[in-house]
Amino acid sequence: MTLTRIFLVPALLLTWTGFTSAADSTVIWPLPPAPAGTVRATNPVPRLDWLMRVQGNLDKLKAGPYDLILDGDSITDFWQNRGVDVWKAHFGAIKMADFAISGDQVQHVLWRLQHGELAGQNPKLIELMIGTNNGGEDPKEIADGIKLLLNEYETQCPNAHILLLGVFPRGADPKNPSRDWIKKINAIISSYGDDKRVTYLDIGDKFLQPDGTLSADIMPDFLHPSAKGYEIWANAIQPVLDKYFPPAPTK
Repeated sequence: MTLTRIFLVPALLLTWTGFTSAADSTVIWPLPPAPAGTVRATNPVPRLDWLMRVQGNLDKLKAGPYDLILDGDSITDFWQNRGVDVWKAHFGAIKMADFAISGDQVQHVLWRLQHGELAGQNPKLIELMIGTNNGGEDPKEIADGIKLLLNEYETQCPNAHILLLGVFPRGADPKNPSRDWIKKINAIISSYGDDKRVTYLDIGDKFLQPDGTLSADIMPDFLHPSAKGYEIWANAIQPVLDKYFPPAPTK
């Protein structure tokens, strides 16, 4: 089989314009086989349906550097629309970039980080939540992939602290199989918090009713927060963000 080197160029030609110093700016296609011993969540791969979103993230770097970076999947991505007013009210003074992309799995974020998404960045704080889209995979494999993400952040952004969020609960019923699966992931990644470079924070219970159910007013599809859900999220992380971005003293 012949391997083709695709140079990422603007528009439909799969681009990486302007950012070549921090990472290889080409993709080998077809993708080479995964190295021996890797699993899905630890093998960096692109999603070829989302390269324009990735390019949008790279374009954001032109307005950097940023003091705060958010990353993950649609749950974090939706801070840019459904949660935007909540963010502005709580954290609007912080120079922030949201790099999260809807549908991403752990390995997709890993690929983005290794292909220039952090070029020129050395933020004070990085917030990450990822894993829910790797549904049904071995929790340990997912946690191993998240560990690789933390290693990338620590290496590429040596002065950044990382706020690692536990994966949020999903499904209305507390007996939904995804609940137990998510708990297994969180049980592993909770050990990654050392308070030196990484703070682990599980705020999932704050979205739940006393009986463990998820209500539609908090998460309308029992996965993505509503504006009310983003308010709960903002309040939960406020103490951490205030530590790195102290609010201006009141007069």
